[in-house]
Amino acid sequence: MRLSSLLALLRPALPLILGLSLGCSLSLLRVSWIQGEGEDPCVEAVGERGGPQNPDSRARLDQSDEDFKPRIVPYYRDPNKPYKKVLRTRYIQTELGSRERLLVAVLTSRATLSTLAVAVNRTVAHHFPRLLYFTGQRGARAPAGMQVVSHGDERPAWLMSETLRHLHTHFGADYDWFFIMQDDTYVQAPRLAALAGHLSINQDLYLGRAEEFIGAGEQARYCHGGFGYLLSRSLLLRLRPHLDGCRGDILSARPDEWLGRCLIDSLGVGCVSQHQGQQYRSFELAKNRDPEKEGSSAFLSAFAVHPVSEGTLMYRLHKRFSALELERAYSEIEQLQAQIRNLTVLTPEGEAGLSWPVGLPAPFIPHSRFEVLGWDYFTEQHTFSCADGAPKCPLQGASRADVGDALETALEQLNRRYQPRLRFQKQRLLNGYRRFDPARGMEYTLDLLLECVTQRGHRRALARRVSLLRPLSRVEILPMPYVTEATRVQLVLPLLVAEAAAAPAFLEAFAANVLEPREHALLTLLLVYGPREGGRGAPDPFLGVKAAAAELERRYPGTRLAWLAVRAEAPSQVRLMDVVSKKHPVDTLFFLTTVWTRPGPEVLNRCRMNAISGWQAFFPVHFQEFNPALSPHRSPPGAPGAGPDPPSPPGADPSRGAPIGGRFDRQASAEGCFYNADYLAARARLAGELAGQEEEEALEGLEVMDVFLRFSGLHLFRAVEPGLVQKFSLRDCSPRLSEELYHRCRLSNLEGLGGRAQLAMALFEQEQANST
Repeated sequence: MRLSSLLALLRPALPLILGLSLGCSLSLLRVSWIQGEGEDPCVEAVGERGGPQNPDSRARLDQSDEDFKPRIVPYYRDPNKPYKKVLRTRYIQTELGSRERLLVAVLTSRATLSTLAVAVNRTVAHHFPRLLYFTGQRGARAPAGMQVVSHGDERPAWLMSETLRHLHTHFGADYDWFFIMQDDTYVQAPRLAALAGHLSINQDLYLGRAEEFIGAGEQARYCHGGFGYLLSRSLLLRLRPHLDGCRGDILSARPDEWLGRCLIDSLGVGCVSQHQGQQYRSFELAKNRDPEKEGSSAFLSAFAVHPVSEGTLMYRLHKRFSALELERAYSEIEQLQAQIRNLTVLTPEGEAGLSWPVGLPAPFIPHSRFEVLGWDYFTEQHTFSCADGAPKCPLQGASRADVGDALETALEQLNRRYQPRLRFQKQRLLNGYRRFDPARGMEYTLDLLLECVTQRGHRRALARRVSLLRPLSRVEILPMPYVTEATRVQLVLPLLVAEAAAAPAFLEAFAANVLEPREHALLTLLLVYGPREGGRGAPDPFLGVKAAAAELERRYPGTRLAWLAVRAEAPSQVRLMDVVSKKHPVDTLFFLTTVWTRPGPEVLNRCRMNAISGWQAFFPVHFQEFNPALSPHRSPPGAPGAGPDPPSPPGADPSRGAPIGGRFDRQASAEGCFYNADYLAARARLAGELAGQEEEEALEGLEVMDVFLRFSGLHLFRAVEPGLVQKFSLRDCSPRLSEELYHRCRLSNLEGLGGRAQLAMALFEQEQANST
């Protein structure tokens, strides 16, 4: 009875118990089988390689496996050894050893260098990373914007041999594919680049329009040079040792035949027109054939067209193929937009989630009132958002051209949509609005007064609002000269007598931020004495500064802080810089600073990267703290009476208490990074344009930034610098400054007192105190 009741109780769990038992048994059997199977191959492998295996050697192997344990080696730097900064390459591509995809070599001659070669350069140069022109003319003068290599011998075989030798020597390690063409060939550059991107680089390939040698078999083919051909990097590396032998053994009047015979005889590689499913398509253009009327499939799909007899024909071909590519792009855009419309219905938002224009990002949605993108109002003659803060200014330059282009596009789109039923003519622009959306581009809203003409000739005035968008196109990297972070920076600190008390704090910060991490930078102190200061019998106002500099030299052996003494009644920044400039070489990188600035490693690196010799000068915008008397420490967020906070200093540490607010001082330009050669060139131009008394008066009212702005052809780069944080200080606005500089100085002092909320609170408290 008890047994039957127990079985009835366990009956629901019996399948579970049987399944667990069976699973454990099978697992144990499988483990033992794997262990038994894994021992024999190891014994056999060791026995085969080193003879019969004995138990002692097997035990030693097991013991070595058991003793192996990972060990973490901590980084230790000897403080007695000089710190050596690790220099990284400018691009990660260089460090990884990556290569560019395609290099194009154009074979030209003395007669066609300035005609057909220039036409080739204007039509395809912007599509390829490197385009070289090879000629046999000795001392050929290169047209503007073209890189010409002269070999000095116009024999065809010699020219081809030296071209291949030059490509191997200078670019063999940098490119995967080499395309060689003649200057009487038009190349559809985007298609050629796409072809090179689809081919595998790990094989020997000689790709082009295959032609048979006269009297040779079908397997012996060369690529016709008139239509261009691709050579892989691996094939060029294998061909290089055979060039000298081919040049002496093979006689040919055509360079393409010579190359084909050299490849077949030395490497056994012939020309192919198809590889990995990619067909090299070309088109032979008949004489006096009009490209605009050519519509065959071979022409429309060609990579190269040959022969091109003159430059104008090259431009006509480029126009035709560009129009075909544009039509193809518009067709693909329409197809993609149709697909987006069909798929939008299936999304949770439905058709409401479809943005305009279709396929472009939706407009930026602000999360607070501070992120709202404002619209700029304009008419056809004026704009009402001016850079200098004026309420109204003339619409000119690029802005006028931009507005004109938007009006023409709006009228063109209206006529395209409603013709032939209606035809529109613009009378005038009623209202215009535009704003820049960083996610989309430039948006326009135009209120147009139009004259509408029907097919029967009836006319009527209409006012319509249209919306347009100029989307952001493909982002391109602007070519800039190479700069490095290894350049030594020469800091220049002009010191007036009134600033001598603040100099020791600057020197201590310089020691902590520059000398301690061993930054590659030097400091020159420019001590400016007044007419009656520091003379015989008078105390030296800079005695404490000199003592602090000597103390730093003692604390940091090998460091030298130079100082220059200058006596001036009304010192100007340009005159002081003239004194320092004469004491240093022309390749010196100056960092003009102030006693309130605290430059660190990041600031010095940005100085090195943004100041480019012969190209650009950098004048950073520092962060100026507000007056602590008017801008006390802020209340915690959410505290009673806590209003909107002014901006905090960049990089402020919240754990060190509430910082004082501030702003980036756009009016100040005391800090600057530039090369001595650029400054001397601008200074010489200033002396050439302003002579005598006029120059003396101009120097009194100019700063170094104004010299670069007015008397230099360099780019002037102004950007906020979060690493430059200055304590509050009132600038000394000399009445000798020009009206503009004096206005900027006064405005900087006034804007640096505090934010609007703090100034309003100070006025309110003052009125409250006066009323009581």
